Amino acid sequence: MRRLVTETLPTLLDVEASGFGRGSYPIEVGIARPDGSRCALLIQPLEEWTHWDPKAELLHGISRARLQREGYPVVQVACWLNDELSGLGKAYSDSWGYDNTWLSLLFHHAGMLPGFRLEALRLLLSEDQQALWSDTKEALIAERGIHRHRAGDDARLLQLTYARTLSLTTPSR
Repeated sequence: MRRLVTETLPTLLDVEASGFGRGSYPIEVGIARPDGSRCALLIQPLEEWTHWDPKAELLHGISRARLQREGYPVVQVACWLNDELSGLGKAYSDSWGYDNTWLSLLFHHAGMLPGFRLEALRLLLSEDQQALWSDTKEALIAERGIHRHRAGDDARLLQLTYARTLSLTTPSR
């Protein structure tokens, strides 16, 4: 029998973007908190943020017009992230290279420094967890009917996958 995981969950962060590569920018940032709750904010694009990949929009389903209408200013999003995460000190991402780049862009344009570090999720995972990761994640998507490519939902999915792979690889006492 496997032990139930009762430790505090790591804080996971996910960023959705206008596309990939040069000129792309963050359009939504979401976090899954240690208690399992999640929150996400849409980001209002700055005037100079013009890159838009229609393929990315097909994935996340967020239009540029919606961002203009419902998005929060970059300063407000940066302040929210610092309020949420500075006390914890760090958050984790499964796409550290991309997410860290987009967060850096967000904080740069907000004229602020992040009060937390973003770390690669793989640093938390054992080899056994890594081996189970993909299948476990797909099973959770199917079981819970999770809609992918929205920042808050994706952050929570990563957190749930972490917890399940940990419980499957931790011997019972």
